Amino acid sequence: MISVIQVGMGGMGNRWLQTVRESGEAFFAGFVEVNPATAAEQAAKYELDPSTIFSNVEDALSNVRADGLINVTPPIFHEAVSVAALEAGIPVLSEKPLADTMPAAQRIVHKANETGVLLMVAQNYRYSVPALTLKHVLESGELGAIAAVTVEFFRGPHFGGFREEMPYPLIIDMSIHHFDMMRYFLEQDPVTIAGRSWNPPWSWFNGDASASVNIDFSGGVHLSYNGSWCSQGQDTPWNGNWRFECANGVVSLENDQVVMQMTGKPLTVIDPVEAERTAQLYLLHEFHEAITTGSVPATTCQDNIKSLAIVFETLRSFAADAPIQFMKH
Repeated sequence: MISVIQVGMGGMGNRWLQTVRESGEAFFAGFVEVNPATAAEQAAKYELDPSTIFSNVEDALSNVRADGLINVTPPIFHEAVSVAALEAGIPVLSEKPLADTMPAAQRIVHKANETGVLLMVAQNYRYSVPALTLKHVLESGELGAIAAVTVEFFRGPHFGGFREEMPYPLIIDMSIHHFDMMRYFLEQDPVTIAGRSWNPPWSWFNGDASASVNIDFSGGVHLSYNGSWCSQGQDTPWNGNWRFECANGVVSLENDQVVMQMTGKPLTVIDPVEAERTAQLYLLHEFHEAITTGSVPATTCQDNIKSLAIVFETLRSFAADAPIQFMKH
């Protein structure tokens, strides 16, 4: 088992508190929480030793021996926490996005390269059963070449907190999942992006919570992405709904079910793949394997910055109000 420090105990921190406890591959060596009330509440809820909870990451790194660190802070703090751990020689499993800005993400990658210490990003949507099932169908090659993809995502969550203050909450905090899934499914990177964003009059977000984005990928695939985080009904799943137009038929992921139709054949509902671990539990397992065996995770910061780049290149397209050539990062 590996010992880990978790930085950030509230909100999404609950998911990681539960995941580590359930995993059988990791245990907590310590915690960092800047809010004393949250620290006390979570210590009581999860029966944690208060003496293992620190108010800053530097004290935790100085006083606790750990094999890894799980960064569950808001995006604005990702760089400071991740760099502190990397400089201490501690591998990091960071919540997405890698950072809140592209320069910050580049500095994290530079530090990981400089130190040779692992930093992987928690892109858990890759490892849901519906996504794994769709990936299995695409990898089989049965459908032939992919020409076009349509993605739809519509939900109306009321989070409160930092997300409702962000300038582009949908694209920056949520669409990173879908952009990463695009690269996962297609195994291609963007070459051009054209997008626009807006905020409906009923929106409870300060920034634009709706967007439409068209992306051309390096392998010739055209993708259309339409989404909103302030939809008033008919929610899609968090994974979104996907449709792949292929040479030999169509495969779709709709309401978390994969359906395929070969040309001239009836619809086929694809049986879900069997997965021993999914979502955060899979990511923690991959982190464990990387630390204990030296294996390389799929979502290292060196690879994940390519997914994050889609976020910021999309914002650049919004600002230009025109198609742009994708800048490699």
